[in-house]
Amino acid sequence: MVVLENVVLVFVAGFFTALATGLGAIPFFFFDDISPRWNVILWGLASGIMVSASVFGLILEGAAVVDGTWVDMAMAIGPGLIAGVVLVVVGHELLEGADLNPREYEEANFKKLVLILGILTVHSFPEGVAVGVSFAELGLGNVPTSDTIILGGLTLPILAVFMTVAISIHNVPEGVAISIPLRSMGVSEWRMVWWAVFSSLPQPIGAAIAYYFVTLAREFLPFGFGFAAGAMIYLVAREFIPEALDIGEELPSGGRPELTAGVAVGIALMVPLAFI
Repeated sequence: MVVLENVVLVFVAGFFTALATGLGAIPFFFFDDISPRWNVILWGLASGIMVSASVFGLILEGAAVVDGTWVDMAMAIGPGLIAGVVLVVVGHELLEGADLNPREYEEANFKKLVLILGILTVHSFPEGVAVGVSFAELGLGNVPTSDTIILGGLTLPILAVFMTVAISIHNVPEGVAISIPLRSMGVSEWRMVWWAVFSSLPQPIGAAIAYYFVTLAREFLPFGFGFAAGAMIYLVAREFIPEALDIGEELPSGGRPELTAGVAVGIALMVPLAFI
């Protein structure tokens, strides 16, 4: 049976990643704007982090759970990867034509707020799922092992710490992207922080739900790892990279050198953590 305290802990971890999005508004306390070059680099950084977390964290962990042949691993993780991609594709199809525009937040009526929340869920929920499934080993034993780490008196899976850190870092450039149009409207700095955090609130919800279900049905754990990885990798290909290239369109070489540098730094940051 899933212990309530564990679900609460996972929700708090997901909420921590949501709070990290608010850090994206902090630069606007000191600067009026962020250059397109740095914005492209930040999106590249987020892309490198998310792909690294998906491949070296979720997919490898799913393969370790299966502990069989490559065919066995593919059969267990593959359907989850496909389902994660389908979730994002279907979400975008359902919300097609409804652009996420933070400029409209302050004037949104109830119907518009519901629509905005739906769009935010498509983007943030899979990231919350990634956090939730990474906590799957939580509470299986209080004795520290090579796969756990002690933080604040709690024995936590290393993968959970890795994914929470990865999603939190990734959320910072998302917070920047949300804050830029709000700045152009003259929205106050603290309100920008609030809306940045609001944009990631589906993450703690997704984290708690995912953790609850993978612990109830542990045989679906590889599917859960694949699901989260597929959704995040597709988000990078469908959202992050095109967004960065749009922002860098006026830069030399279309911003590709900055994007490549950001991706490389993101991978360099996360790969060592994956093999601790």
